[in-house]
Amino acid sequence: GVPQITGNGNCLYELLAALPAQLQPHVDSQEDLTFLWDMFGEKSLHSLVKIHEKLHYYEKQNPVPILHGAAALADDLAEELQSKPLSSEIRELLKLLSKPNLKALLSVHDTVAQKNYDPVLPPMPDDIDEEEDSVKIIRLVKNREPLGATIKRDEHTGAIVVARIMRGGAADRSGLIHVGDELREVNGIPVDDKKPEEIIHILVNTKHYKINLGSQEKTKHGLFQMFIRALFDYDPNEDKAIPCKEAGLAFRKGDILQIMSQDDATWWQAKHEGDANPRAGLIPSKHFQERRFALRRPEVQIQPLKISNRKSSGFRRSFRLSRKDKKTNKSMYECKKSDQYDTADIPTYEEVAKYRRQPNDKYRLVVLVGPVGVGLNELKRKLLISDTQHYGVTVPHTTRPRRSQESDGVEYMFISKHLFETDVQNNKFIEYGEYKNNYYGTSLDSVRSVLAKNKVCLLDVQPHTVKHLRTYEFKPFVIFIKPPSLDRLRETRKNAKIISSKDDKGTAKPFTEEDFQEMIKSAHLMESQYGHLFDKVIVNDDLATAYSELKTTFDRLETETFWVPVSWLHS
Repeated sequence: GVPQITGNGNCLYELLAALPAQLQPHVDSQEDLTFLWDMFGEKSLHSLVKIHEKLHYYEKQNPVPILHGAAALADDLAEELQSKPLSSEIRELLKLLSKPNLKALLSVHDTVAQKNYDPVLPPMPDDIDEEEDSVKIIRLVKNREPLGATIKRDEHTGAIVVARIMRGGAADRSGLIHVGDELREVNGIPVDDKKPEEIIHILVNTKHYKINLGSQEKTKHGLFQMFIRALFDYDPNEDKAIPCKEAGLAFRKGDILQIMSQDDATWWQAKHEGDANPRAGLIPSKHFQERRFALRRPEVQIQPLKISNRKSSGFRRSFRLSRKDKKTNKSMYECKKSDQYDTADIPTYEEVAKYRRQPNDKYRLVVLVGPVGVGLNELKRKLLISDTQHYGVTVPHTTRPRRSQESDGVEYMFISKHLFETDVQNNKFIEYGEYKNNYYGTSLDSVRSVLAKNKVCLLDVQPHTVKHLRTYEFKPFVIFIKPPSLDRLRETRKNAKIISSKDDKGTAKPFTEEDFQEMIKSAHLMESQYGHLFDKVIVNDDLATAYSELKTTFDRLETETFWVPVSWLHS
């Protein structure tokens, strides 16, 4: 602050004026010296100094207010003037005295003069029965925010009690209202015979509460440092089960929420991460939401997958079986689990923490997902070509014989059928398929091999295998390549070719209307079933635009901070 200097008012100015010259030997650059001259020569600073000195001089005189009741005096004056003949001056003075802003100013003057800054509580009622339970009368001065508490009728006693205190709300900050407190009266209106919703209506428009002291939650909770990613959309206004719609917190899939309280097994309290408002809102708990989803969710059909056995050197072929093929694609886990819907996989919330890749860390695995024909391989090829030293792809395994122009470990890793089947049994494959009596598959070791070369591994797999890659080791970032609308597909792909899976020569054929329909349907199915696992969605309408968006995402991934599952931060 500005030093308090008494005596001649000019001495502080002299000190300010002399400071830059005094400091000159200690200042290194001319730029800093210029800054000091400008700062100490600033007119507004001189004005502040003047005000400071006048206030300081005034305080030294120990001033006392001329009167403590200016507001009452103004009322008395107005009353007396009413009885006089109304001249224009009296009219003007009466009008001035009746203005709300002048009344407020006089009221503030009286408060300061009396040094009476505590809130004024209403007097205790005279008719309190000595035998009656102890009562606390609370006056909360609210702004437009809600009280931040929910109420319910006690099933056994029939009393209206406080069911929940919302963290950071008015009731919580006051420290006066507790869970279990019984509501007796609001603004003089007894609440015994009223429904909770009627009482809420009264509470919204009131500042005074008469509350019976019931059981209390005395403990003040510390701030919960738990964050979750929402894996579904939620609107409290459409939730019939929520105790109070107004207290609910709406969120969208992908939002990061900070959990403020898990005291209630059914309704957690949360707020949006980074939201400056400290008040929490209600969200369904993980257990409660899982139960609800399990009850309403139909049995999920596992869709047939497609192999596109394309020829392009060094590329990871997508092992996707077409609908015409009888055999199905398998992930490494499917031999253990049935294809039935697994209730443990119901997407509700996932606990997350911030993660930023350190210079010595391996790169995060990048998983690309999308329907056949969407252009996933074209995007992958453009990335690879852009920097072959930085990006890499896995080399797939196959049991088919090696052709003369092929090299082991370049186009494929060629292994025997027996070894392939052994590796399948030992869960070494991320996914595999069978085509024309030969196996094709992508192994976990082939991913590790790319990452060990300090490269970003680009992997495209079926979406149902993504969840098995979500580990501390790989920390995958999942990008969904989505087709544009049907009309745009017809327009942009009319001269394009789709890779046929009908022969080993990789013969291309033009897209058919059926291909477009299948692509849209497949994309919709992927998004509805596995959308909660996708970190980014890129619509491949125009290849150059989609590639640019993909490249930007990759650059951010290597330098910025991301929310990842908590389990990825500890092996």
